[in-house]
Amino acid sequence: MDITQETRSYKIGRAKKMMLWFGIASMVMMFAGITSAYVVSKNRPDWISDFELPETLYWSTLVIIISSITFMLAKRAILKESRSQATVMLLTTLALGILFVDLQFRSFSEIIASGYYFTGSESTITTSFIYVVVLLHLAHLTAGLIVLLVVIYNHFKQRYKKGQMLGIELGVTFWHFLDALWVYLFVFLYFFR
Repeated sequence: MDITQETRSYKIGRAKKMMLWFGIASMVMMFAGITSAYVVSKNRPDWISDFELPETLYWSTLVIIISSITFMLAKRAILKESRSQATVMLLTTLALGILFVDLQFRSFSEIIASGYYFTGSESTITTSFIYVVVLLHLAHLTAGLIVLLVVIYNHFKQRYKKGQMLGIELGVTFWHFLDALWVYLFVFLYFFR
């Protein structure tokens, strides 16, 4: 490989990383706006102040944190050229991501079973905000699962090795962002009920 090709690859990698960071920055701004609106809306007379978060949200927080660790371990395993360990960690991350989504939907069911509706005549602004926050995060997590599936596919095609880690680096960065975003949202919902 000549120097111009290496420079071109480096530039493409740098551009892709910058695009990811711009996307992350825009998502941060969107969630900052939504959580700001949530705080401002707390002064409404119809705000529910005794709302309890379902236990499944606590479990889903633990699951997504563990999934971030397994994704990072998969990346390290690829760097160490331990393909079998990387495969186990990537598939574990996928399973944990799917479990997170399942726990989120179980949380919705628990909230509805408690008599708190997200839409309709019996809904409140409080539950509607929670619904929007969690569904928006789930939409982004769906994108994260798609990214993870692409990473797994590329892993099985043996496209990652030392010096060729861009795809998994971008995937891990996005997944860690989703993890940190959920932890922020969970802590926010916990303290700003």
